[in-house]
Amino acid sequence: MDIEQAKQLRRELDVFVSLFSDCIKTEPSRRHFRTYVAGQVSNLERKNVAAIALDVGVPPRSLQEFLGIHLWDELGARDRVQERVMGRHADPNGTGVIDETSFPKKGDKTAGVQRQYCGATGKTDNCVVTVHLGYVTEDFHALLDADLYLPEAWLADRERCREAGIPDSVVYRPKWRIALDLLDHALGKGVRLKWVTADEEYGRCTAFRTQVGAWGLFYVVEVPCSQTGWTRRPRVVEPRERRSPRRGRPPRKPRLAWNAPPARRVDALWKRGGPSWGLFHIKNTEKGPVVWEARLSRFFPWDEELPGEECWLIVARNVLDGKVKYFLSNAPRDTPAEVLLHVAFNRCHVERLFQDSKGEVGLDHFEVRHYRALRRHLVLSMVSLLFLEEQTQRIRGEKSVVEPLRGSRGRRSTTRPADRPEREDTPPPRGFPQDRILAAGKATGGPLPLETAPKGTQTTRHQAVPSQKVLQCFLAL
Repeated sequence: MDIEQAKQLRRELDVFVSLFSDCIKTEPSRRHFRTYVAGQVSNLERKNVAAIALDVGVPPRSLQEFLGIHLWDELGARDRVQERVMGRHADPNGTGVIDETSFPKKGDKTAGVQRQYCGATGKTDNCVVTVHLGYVTEDFHALLDADLYLPEAWLADRERCREAGIPDSVVYRPKWRIALDLLDHALGKGVRLKWVTADEEYGRCTAFRTQVGAWGLFYVVEVPCSQTGWTRRPRVVEPRERRSPRRGRPPRKPRLAWNAPPARRVDALWKRGGPSWGLFHIKNTEKGPVVWEARLSRFFPWDEELPGEECWLIVARNVLDGKVKYFLSNAPRDTPAEVLLHVAFNRCHVERLFQDSKGEVGLDHFEVRHYRALRRHLVLSMVSLLFLEEQTQRIRGEKSVVEPLRGSRGRRSTTRPADRPEREDTPPPRGFPQDRILAAGKATGGPLPLETAPKGTQTTRHQAVPSQKVLQCFLAL
């Protein structure tokens, strides 16, 4: 990267930040907005308010006031991010990815902090949890929205809420409800989605699945192994008006027939037999291909003692380590298995977005306590990450690599990759992981179908942001 490209980066940032000028009414606040975003995309080791302010010679107090008390519309800036993504990166097969992330914190003053499961440390810890909506297409991914999860214990103590700046109008919402609110707002602002995917925290909730389906979206959500249901719809007795007097109150709602089989756990449906396993190449990584076995069946999940709407049950098993995942989907009956599995594993992109947000723009570097300042930090981090994603594509001159949607434009390709030798009778080195993959393919009745990426794409791991050297050149100007 030369000096002219570095200068262009600075001009691009000025143009990008100007898109949000109507959300910020005063010139000092606009300057602080640009300062904060520029600091987040810089090569600073810590990207909190103090570090960003001192790096550019701004009093830290003024930048703290910008986050906490200045009058500017952070929700309007959030909407502008969604408009930008839809204007430049919309895809008819776009997937909305719901997930949460956590930030370990000390003390008890930060809004929403309490001892709860913390994914960052892998244990119950003192932390703050936020719920996010990501957007994934074949060549792009970004964060569209985020909100802070406030535990019930916090909202039961209104005095503590006032100290943290939480309005009295804020009520408790479980994480799945926050996720639905994020989706509802995005759809209302013109975000076009075809699919929604989420982990078992959200997939286990019947209300979440029902509402997503009511919006006309297809979901592929993970569910716990304790999910129960039926592979065949059990007989349900509808309430009828009694024509002859009998003792007791007549039934007022549908109920299972007396001889209906009980709902069974998804991990206990087939002890022997069942749908056949198929091998599927999910994606390529730096460590090699990711291959899962999968079996699919129609399924009726348990819903308040009655069978719910018919859907897909996908059981996926990792070829190498035997790890098993369970998914439910309301996709049509003729949906290819490749498409369902692709959407199910699209959640890895939001994990990469969290990794980039924390590692490159300082999503977890905040040191604010108040509710409004924290929510503004989440929005500014989305703005900064979107800038880096777009500039990465521009600098490379090609689109970022995201695994294409198998089956969306035709059948799976079984063409041998270009870098693979013409002859395949030469065995791989002893002990190489591919041994077990090929062995599993033979055990299921045939070789593993190989897949190749479309022309113009790479098969390396997705790189989401420019290198540190690029950012250093950018800051040196």
